[in-house]
Amino acid sequence: MTSKTEIESLLFLMDDPDPFVQQSVETRLQELGEKAVPLLDEYRSEISGEDAKSRVNDVIHKLTFDTLESDFIEILENGIKTRKSLETAIFTLARFGNPTLRISEYQKKLDHFAQMIEPQIKYKLDEKRKMKRMLKFIFEDLNFRGDTEFYHAPGNCFLNQVIDRRKGLPISLSLIVMFIARRLEMPFFGINMPIHFMLNYVGDKEELLIDPYDDGAIVTYDQCYFFLKKNNIDPRPEHFQIATNLDIVLRCIRNLIHSYERQEEPERVEDLRKLLNVTEMYQD
Repeated sequence: MTSKTEIESLLFLMDDPDPFVQQSVETRLQELGEKAVPLLDEYRSEISGEDAKSRVNDVIHKLTFDTLESDFIEILENGIKTRKSLETAIFTLARFGNPTLRISEYQKKLDHFAQMIEPQIKYKLDEKRKMKRMLKFIFEDLNFRGDTEFYHAPGNCFLNQVIDRRKGLPISLSLIVMFIARRLEMPFFGINMPIHFMLNYVGDKEELLIDPYDDGAIVTYDQCYFFLKKNNIDPRPEHFQIATNLDIVLRCIRNLIHSYERQEEPERVEDLRKLLNVTEMYQD
Protein backbone atom coordinates (compact mmCIF):
# COMPACT_ATOMS: atom_id res chain seq x y z
CA MET A 1 0.00 0.00 0.00
CA THR A 2 1.29 3.44 -0.94
CA SER A 3 2.34 5.71 1.90
CA LYS A 4 3.09 9.40 2.10
CA THR A 5 6.64 8.48 3.09
CA GLU A 6 7.14 6.48 -0.08
CA ILE A 7 5.81 9.37 -2.18
CA GLU A 8 8.23 11.77 -0.50
CA SER A 9 11.12 9.34 -1.07
CA LEU A 10 10.25 8.91 -4.74
CA LEU A 11 10.07 12.65 -5.30
CA PHE A 12 13.41 13.08 -3.54
CA LEU A 13 15.00 10.39 -5.72
CA MET A 14 13.77 12.08 -8.91
CA ASP A 15 16.75 14.42 -8.57
CA ASP A 16 19.26 11.56 -8.38
CA PRO A 17 21.82 11.84 -11.21
CA ASP A 18 21.86 8.08 -11.74
CA PRO A 19 19.67 7.23 -14.80
CA PHE A 20 18.89 3.81 -13.31
CA VAL A 21 17.48 5.42 -10.16
CA GLN A 22 15.46 7.89 -12.21
CA GLN A 23 14.04 5.08 -14.33
CA SER A 24 13.19 3.07 -11.21
CA VAL A 25 11.34 6.05 -9.76
CA GLU A 26 9.47 6.57 -13.02
CA THR A 27 8.50 2.89 -13.15
CA ARG A 28 7.27 2.87 -9.56
CA LEU A 29 5.17 6.00 -10.06
CA GLN A 30 3.61 4.46 -13.15
CA GLU A 31 2.83 1.33 -11.12
CA LEU A 32 1.12 3.42 -8.48
CA GLY A 33 -0.82 5.34 -11.12
CA GLU A 34 -3.70 7.53 -10.04
CA LYS A 35 -3.79 5.82 -6.63
CA ALA A 36 -0.84 8.03 -5.74
CA VAL A 37 -2.54 11.29 -6.74
CA PRO A 38 -4.35 12.04 -3.42
CA LEU A 39 -1.09 11.63 -1.51
CA LEU A 40 0.80 13.69 -4.07
CA ASP A 41 -1.87 16.38 -3.82
CA GLU A 42 -1.60 16.37 -0.02
CA TYR A 43 2.19 16.55 -0.21
CA ARG A 44 1.98 19.43 -2.71
CA SER A 45 -0.20 21.44 -0.34
CA GLU A 46 2.33 21.07 2.47
CA ILE A 47 5.55 22.01 0.68
CA SER A 48 6.86 25.48 -0.08
CA GLY A 49 8.86 26.61 -3.07
CA GLU A 50 7.59 26.92 -6.63
CA ASP A 51 10.16 24.52 -8.06
CA ALA A 52 9.11 21.75 -5.68
CA LYS A 53 5.42 22.35 -6.34
CA SER A 54 6.05 22.41 -10.08
CA ARG A 55 7.83 19.05 -9.88
CA VAL A 56 4.88 17.49 -8.06
CA ASN A 57 2.49 19.08 -10.56
CA ASP A 58 4.40 17.43 -13.39
CA VAL A 59 4.18 14.02 -11.72
CA ILE A 60 0.44 14.39 -11.11
CA HIS A 61 -0.06 15.51 -14.70
CA LYS A 62 1.76 12.48 -16.10
CA LEU A 63 -0.28 10.12 -13.92
CA THR A 64 -3.64 11.66 -14.81
CA PHE A 65 -3.42 12.83 -18.42
CA ASP A 66 -4.53 9.53 -19.95
CA THR A 67 -7.73 9.62 -17.89
CA LEU A 68 -8.31 13.26 -18.79
CA GLU A 69 -7.83 12.48 -22.47
CA SER A 70 -10.23 9.54 -22.24
CA ASP A 71 -12.89 11.64 -20.47
CA PHE A 72 -12.47 14.42 -23.02
CA ILE A 73 -12.89 12.04 -25.95
CA GLU A 74 -16.04 10.62 -24.34
CA ILE A 75 -17.49 14.14 -24.17
CA LEU A 76 -16.68 14.67 -27.84
CA GLU A 77 -18.23 11.35 -28.81
CA ASN A 78 -21.44 12.22 -26.97
CA GLY A 79 -21.51 15.53 -28.82
CA ILE A 80 -21.13 19.05 -27.44
CA LYS A 81 -24.62 20.03 -28.54
CA THR A 82 -25.86 22.07 -25.60
CA ARG A 83 -24.53 24.89 -23.44
CA LYS A 84 -24.51 22.47 -20.52
CA SER A 85 -22.29 19.98 -22.37
CA LEU A 86 -20.02 22.86 -23.40
CA GLU A 87 -19.67 23.77 -19.73
CA THR A 88 -18.72 20.18 -18.93
CA ALA A 89 -16.11 20.19 -21.71
CA ILE A 90 -14.57 23.48 -20.56
CA PHE A 91 -14.32 22.35 -16.94
CA THR A 92 -12.88 19.00 -18.04
CA LEU A 93 -10.23 20.94 -19.96
CA ALA A 94 -9.52 22.85 -16.73
CA ARG A 95 -8.37 19.55 -15.22
CA PHE A 96 -5.30 19.96 -17.44
CA GLY A 97 -4.25 22.72 -15.05
CA ASN A 98 -5.51 20.98 -11.90
CA PRO A 99 -6.05 17.21 -12.24
CA THR A 100 -7.69 17.05 -8.79
CA LEU A 101 -10.21 19.76 -9.66
CA ARG A 102 -13.67 19.22 -8.16
CA ILE A 103 -15.78 20.41 -11.07
CA SER A 104 -19.06 20.25 -9.13
CA GLU A 105 -17.79 22.89 -6.68
CA TYR A 106 -17.31 25.40 -9.48
CA GLN A 107 -20.62 24.56 -11.11
CA LYS A 108 -22.22 25.30 -7.73
CA LYS A 109 -20.45 28.67 -7.72
CA LEU A 110 -22.01 29.46 -11.10
CA ASP A 111 -25.37 28.30 -9.73
CA HIS A 112 -24.91 30.71 -6.82
CA PHE A 113 -24.04 33.62 -9.11
CA ALA A 114 -27.20 32.96 -11.12
CA GLN A 115 -29.29 32.82 -7.94
CA MET A 116 -27.82 36.15 -6.81
CA ILE A 117 -28.82 38.02 -9.96
CA GLU A 118 -32.10 36.24 -10.78
CA PRO A 119 -34.38 38.36 -8.53
CA GLN A 120 -33.04 41.53 -10.17
CA ILE A 121 -33.83 40.48 -13.74
CA LYS A 122 -36.84 38.21 -13.34
CA TYR A 123 -39.58 40.81 -13.40
CA LYS A 124 -40.45 44.24 -14.83
CA LEU A 125 -37.27 44.90 -16.83
CA ASP A 126 -37.33 44.86 -20.64
CA GLU A 127 -34.81 42.63 -22.39
CA LYS A 128 -32.16 45.31 -22.95
CA ARG A 129 -32.27 46.38 -19.31
CA LYS A 130 -32.02 42.74 -18.25
CA MET A 131 -28.95 42.37 -20.45
CA LYS A 132 -27.32 45.50 -19.03
CA ARG A 133 -28.13 44.46 -15.46
CA MET A 134 -26.58 41.05 -16.10
CA LEU A 135 -23.38 42.61 -17.45
CA LYS A 136 -23.20 45.09 -14.57
CA PHE A 137 -23.56 42.21 -12.11
CA ILE A 138 -20.70 40.21 -13.65
CA PHE A 139 -18.26 42.99 -14.46
CA GLU A 140 -18.99 45.41 -11.60
CA ASP A 141 -20.62 43.55 -8.72
CA LEU A 142 -18.56 40.34 -9.12
CA ASN A 143 -15.61 42.32 -10.57
CA PHE A 144 -14.67 39.95 -13.39
CA ARG A 145 -12.16 41.69 -15.66
CA GLY A 146 -9.45 41.16 -18.22
CA ASP A 147 -5.99 40.22 -17.00
CA THR A 148 -3.89 42.98 -18.51
CA GLU A 149 -0.79 42.11 -16.47
CA PHE A 150 -0.40 38.40 -17.24
CA TYR A 151 -2.55 38.07 -20.34
CA HIS A 152 -0.85 34.90 -21.66
CA ALA A 153 -0.77 32.98 -18.37
CA PRO A 154 -2.44 29.54 -18.61
CA GLY A 155 -4.56 30.39 -15.58
CA ASN A 156 -6.53 32.83 -17.73
CA CYS A 157 -7.70 29.87 -19.81
CA PHE A 158 -8.79 27.57 -16.97
CA LEU A 159 -12.32 28.47 -15.93
CA ASN A 160 -11.90 27.47 -12.29
CA GLN A 161 -8.96 29.84 -11.95
CA VAL A 162 -10.86 32.59 -13.74
CA ILE A 163 -13.67 32.19 -11.20
CA ASP A 164 -11.22 32.25 -8.29
CA ARG A 165 -9.13 35.17 -9.53
CA ARG A 166 -11.93 37.08 -11.29
CA LYS A 167 -9.54 37.61 -14.20
CA GLY A 168 -9.32 36.05 -17.64
CA LEU A 169 -9.12 36.26 -21.41
CA PRO A 170 -11.98 37.56 -23.58
CA ILE A 171 -13.15 34.01 -24.27
CA SER A 172 -13.04 32.84 -20.65
CA LEU A 173 -14.87 35.98 -19.48
CA SER A 174 -17.43 35.35 -22.22
CA LEU A 175 -17.91 31.82 -20.96
CA ILE A 176 -18.60 33.11 -17.46
CA VAL A 177 -21.38 35.28 -18.89
CA MET A 178 -22.71 32.49 -21.11
CA PHE A 179 -22.76 29.87 -18.36
CA ILE A 180 -24.52 32.14 -15.85
CA ALA A 181 -26.91 33.18 -18.64
CA ARG A 182 -27.63 29.51 -19.38
CA ARG A 183 -29.05 29.13 -15.89
CA LEU A 184 -31.32 32.14 -16.47
CA GLU A 185 -32.27 31.34 -20.08
CA MET A 186 -30.77 34.57 -21.39
CA PRO A 187 -29.61 34.69 -25.05
CA PHE A 188 -25.88 35.41 -24.78
CA PHE A 189 -23.66 33.78 -27.41
CA GLY A 190 -20.00 33.80 -28.39
CA ILE A 191 -18.54 35.44 -31.49
CA ASN A 192 -15.32 33.79 -32.65
CA MET A 193 -13.73 36.99 -33.95
CA PRO A 194 -10.00 36.69 -34.71
CA ILE A 195 -7.62 37.88 -31.97
CA HIS A 196 -10.45 39.03 -29.69
CA PHE A 197 -13.41 36.81 -28.76
CA MET A 198 -16.67 38.74 -28.42
CA LEU A 199 -20.12 38.28 -26.91
CA ASN A 200 -23.40 38.57 -28.77
CA TYR A 201 -26.77 39.28 -27.18
CA VAL A 202 -29.62 38.17 -29.44
CA GLY A 203 -32.82 39.74 -28.17
CA ASP A 204 -36.26 39.78 -29.75
CA LYS A 205 -35.89 43.39 -30.84
CA GLU A 206 -32.15 43.87 -31.38
CA GLU A 207 -28.83 42.10 -31.55
CA LEU A 208 -25.82 43.61 -29.80
CA LEU A 209 -22.05 43.05 -29.77
CA ILE A 210 -20.37 43.13 -26.37
CA ASP A 211 -16.69 43.33 -25.47
CA PRO A 212 -16.08 41.08 -22.43
CA TYR A 213 -12.57 42.47 -22.03
CA ASP A 214 -13.88 46.03 -21.66
CA ASP A 215 -16.21 45.41 -18.70
CA GLY A 216 -19.04 44.29 -20.96
CA ALA A 217 -19.15 47.45 -23.08
CA ILE A 218 -21.48 47.46 -26.08
CA VAL A 219 -19.54 47.98 -29.31
CA THR A 220 -20.41 48.45 -32.98
CA TYR A 221 -19.49 46.33 -35.95
CA ASP A 222 -17.58 49.33 -37.33
CA GLN A 223 -15.39 49.34 -34.23
CA CYS A 224 -14.67 45.64 -34.73
CA TYR A 225 -13.85 46.16 -38.41
CA PHE A 226 -11.43 48.92 -37.46
CA PHE A 227 -9.84 46.71 -34.80
CA LEU A 228 -9.29 43.86 -37.25
CA LYS A 229 -7.90 46.09 -39.97
CA LYS A 230 -5.53 47.69 -37.47
CA ASN A 231 -4.26 44.18 -36.76
CA ASN A 232 -3.80 43.42 -40.48
CA ILE A 233 -6.86 41.18 -40.76
CA ASP A 234 -9.35 41.69 -43.56
CA PRO A 235 -12.79 41.53 -41.89
CA ARG A 236 -15.12 38.88 -43.29
CA PRO A 237 -18.76 38.03 -42.46
CA GLU A 238 -17.76 34.70 -40.88
CA HIS A 239 -15.70 36.58 -38.30
CA PHE A 240 -18.99 37.77 -36.76
CA GLN A 241 -21.03 34.59 -36.83
CA ILE A 242 -22.12 32.93 -33.61
CA ALA A 243 -19.45 30.42 -32.58
CA THR A 244 -20.37 26.77 -32.35
CA ASN A 245 -19.65 24.93 -29.11
CA LEU A 246 -16.85 23.04 -30.85
CA ASP A 247 -15.37 26.32 -32.15
CA ILE A 248 -15.18 27.53 -28.56
CA VAL A 249 -13.50 24.36 -27.29
CA LEU A 250 -10.95 24.48 -30.11
CA ARG A 251 -10.13 28.12 -29.41
CA CYS A 252 -9.66 27.39 -25.70
CA ILE A 253 -7.23 24.57 -26.49
CA ARG A 254 -5.29 26.71 -28.96
CA ASN A 255 -5.04 29.51 -26.38
CA LEU A 256 -3.59 27.03 -23.91
CA ILE A 257 -1.07 25.77 -26.47
CA HIS A 258 0.04 29.35 -27.05
CA SER A 259 0.35 29.96 -23.29
CA TYR A 260 2.48 26.87 -22.67
CA GLU A 261 4.62 27.58 -25.74
CA ARG A 262 5.42 30.99 -24.28
CA GLN A 263 6.36 29.29 -21.02
CA GLU A 264 8.56 26.83 -22.92
CA GLU A 265 6.83 23.71 -21.62
CA PRO A 266 7.00 21.39 -24.65
CA GLU A 267 5.58 18.33 -22.86
CA ARG A 268 2.42 20.22 -21.94
CA VAL A 269 2.17 21.56 -25.50
CA GLU A 270 2.48 18.03 -26.87
CA ASP A 271 -0.36 16.76 -24.67
CA LEU A 272 -2.56 19.72 -25.61
CA ARG A 273 -1.91 19.04 -29.30
CA LYS A 274 -3.27 15.52 -28.71
CA LEU A 275 -6.49 17.06 -27.40
CA LEU A 276 -6.54 19.55 -30.28
CA ASN A 277 -6.08 16.86 -32.92
CA VAL A 278 -8.84 14.66 -31.58
CA THR A 279 -11.20 17.64 -31.21
CA GLU A 280 -10.57 18.73 -34.81
CA MET A 281 -11.72 15.28 -35.93
CA TYR A 282 -15.24 16.16 -34.77
CA GLN A 283 -15.53 19.29 -36.91
CA ASP A 284 -18.13 19.16 -39.66
